[in-house]
Amino acid sequence: MTSLPPVPAPLADLAVVIRSGVVESRHLGSIAALAADGSVAWQTGSGEQILPRSTVKPVQALACLIAGADIDGAELAIAAGSHTGEDVHVEVVREMLTRAGLDDAALGCPVDWPEDEPTRERLIRAGEQRSRVRMNCSGKHAAMLLACAVNGWDTATYLDPAHPLQQLVRATLERLSGETVAHDAVDGCGAPLFSVSPLGIARLFRALVTAEPGTPERRVADAMRTHPRFVGGDHHANTDAMLRVPGLLSKGGAEGVIGMATADGAAVSMKILDGNPRATTLVALTVLEALGADISSAGDLVDLPILGGGVPVGSIEVGGDVRAWLDAPAASAAP
Repeated sequence: MTSLPPVPAPLADLAVVIRSGVVESRHLGSIAALAADGSVAWQTGSGEQILPRSTVKPVQALACLIAGADIDGAELAIAAGSHTGEDVHVEVVREMLTRAGLDDAALGCPVDWPEDEPTRERLIRAGEQRSRVRMNCSGKHAAMLLACAVNGWDTATYLDPAHPLQQLVRATLERLSGETVAHDAVDGCGAPLFSVSPLGIARLFRALVTAEPGTPERRVADAMRTHPRFVGGDHHANTDAMLRVPGLLSKGGAEGVIGMATADGAAVSMKILDGNPRATTLVALTVLEALGADISSAGDLVDLPILGGGVPVGSIEVGGDVRAWLDAPAASAAP
């Protein structure tokens, strides 16, 4: 039997699920928050690195931009996003592939159904099959292929960790996070995945929103905030958060990871230990509110009912450690 490493500690009680007055579940994890001036406002856990999954897609998109890929607007947003596979998303992905002289077959991501339910049902009724272009990471892969084509790099091996583009992704992540990658892995879409701590993620999100206008870093942040429907899709948490909270940059990833930053430089990142992302947006927005963000338009992103028989019987709320931090003098004194 494979021996497992110990559970990282200390962990914070980040969210609680209450059903009919009974605590049904708790979500423990690590969190890091930066004040607008870049100082650490709150940090829990041991500071060990995690696998950030799609939360670092903005860094991968930035690397493509630095490498010379001619992408902006919706193309840059979808390169940094996890789209829901709607027709408008497919059109943008294929436009990038066309400019690279490639087609859907060049995509290295696996085939999948679109996450958007109406689109998925329509395709199934039409007798279509899963495809690479509908997979939520195809925008990132298309941008990577375009960056390779511009530089004359091999497109068949673009997912090899030793490929020049992936080495640039790694270097960009290390530069923005201020950390050295400790672990190499493979993401669900097949792309190389480099580890970083929650604090490193908060730093890199802050770096994107505070960069000078026109720089590659700021272009990524601005594209995502200007075209949030290409970062996710209709009724997607990342999209809705950026539509409702002016100036917010938001990108979640699989296994309960998220990064957010406000226009003034406050940032937060977390990893939910059990991998369930249902409370990440709630917790992140609540922390940013304590740091000065106006989340009054967030609505159902922070009001999360638990249903029984189709009617509310409880709620998902921030956990005890979040409440304690909110009540602490340092948090209550935030501007």
